[in-house]
Amino acid sequence: MPPAMPELDGVEHSYHDLATGVRVHLAAAGPADAPPVLLLHGWPQHWWSWRHVIGELAGDFRLLCPDLRGLGWSGQPADDDFRKQRIADDAVALLDALGLERVLLVGHDWGGWAAILAALTAPERFSGLLAVSIGHPWTPAKVALRHGWLLSYQIPLAAPFAGERIVRAGRYPRGMLHNGRRDGVRWTPEEEETYLAVLREPAAAHASSRLYRQFLVQELRPAAFAGRRPAMPARLLIGSREPLKAFAAGFRGDVEIVDGAGHFLPEEKPQAVADRIRAMCG
Repeated sequence: MPPAMPELDGVEHSYHDLATGVRVHLAAAGPADAPPVLLLHGWPQHWWSWRHVIGELAGDFRLLCPDLRGLGWSGQPADDDFRKQRIADDAVALLDALGLERVLLVGHDWGGWAAILAALTAPERFSGLLAVSIGHPWTPAKVALRHGWLLSYQIPLAAPFAGERIVRAGRYPRGMLHNGRRDGVRWTPEEEETYLAVLREPAAAHASSRLYRQFLVQELRPAAFAGRRPAMPARLLIGSREPLKAFAAGFRGDVEIVDGAGHFLPEEKPQAVADRIRAMCG
């Protein structure tokens, strides 16, 4: 069983059995009749990574923050499939379960990649797309070749069996947390433990390793999306000190650089993320 869930005032928790074969935990905040925003987190995190954005926006929006399949307090998928398209399918299935026709879609890290795929495959369900701190399916080949070495950190995580042990041991995900944050503020021990405690669970470690393995083996060059672009307003928000900033090249939408920020924009610069959400909902 995962550790106790972190508490956050005004957040409601529920569980939903989706048509995609996974039981998803949902943290929701804000008035039920307010404009809905679906926020997909990245790795090595869970719904709590949106806590500061929730604090900025919960008075005016209905904020829906699911845990991705296999992570946080969500269940393991029946198909053991962690391709980002399946996470995108979960996002659409969650809207179905909640009876929501159309929402603003926001995603950070792997949640951002999945958000892009969801916007491409089910455009009628999303009024806008805000991808945060992530590459995308349209990175030019010359950029991928020149900067591909930056993805080498994924190889240990993707390794069969060894990847799960690396995740559970905690040193590697802890290093990723600290190396990606560039605002001059360190994670507190409590913040760090909120994420690492969940990853010590065998199921979450398995999901983590599969996320990276399937990306490197099956998803690295998603040719099926080469000629497509989002049918709704789309923006990529990325920090000026993001380690993978080079992969922002070629995005099919607006690109905005957040000065001085690293990878964890929802926690480093929550006001900037909240401001973009407000603008896109306006």
